[in-house]
Amino acid sequence: MQHPFPQRYFDDFTLGEEFPIPSRTMTDALFAAFQLASGDNHPSHYDVEYCRQRGMPGMQAHGFQILIQTAAGAGWFPHLVEESMRGFIEQSSQFLKPVYTGDTLTAKLTVSELTPNRSTGVIALSSQVHNQRGELVMTGVQKYLLKKRAA
Repeated sequence: MQHPFPQRYFDDFTLGEEFPIPSRTMTDALFAAFQLASGDNHPSHYDVEYCRQRGMPGMQAHGFQILIQTAAGAGWFPHLVEESMRGFIEQSSQFLKPVYTGDTLTAKLTVSELTPNRSTGVIALSSQVHNQRGELVMTGVQKYLLKKRAA
């Protein structure tokens, strides 16, 4: 099958290679969609008056709502590894600053580690999310198992 993207394997990646993800503004609709999908019913994520009474400028995003901004499928990475991808095997994240309704988030994945195995390898992508003020609001790591090119 002909792929519209050139296919890459574990051996084709280099440390520091970047995969930007388009920015996204955290709208009321995205908050509602997250609440619906997650089932999270804490008022800090859907009740603006509750938040204002506690000194917040608006509804505060759940950490997972920030994390999903780093979904690799929102960028080019998974399209490049359709033939070599064996699985998404690990994820970790740290939430550094709050995110509120109206904030615009920009995410980027960067190749931070390449661990070869015999016929596969693990590629670690560091993830970063910044808000519209350039503040780092989340960091993390995603790991994927990819096939190596046939010898």
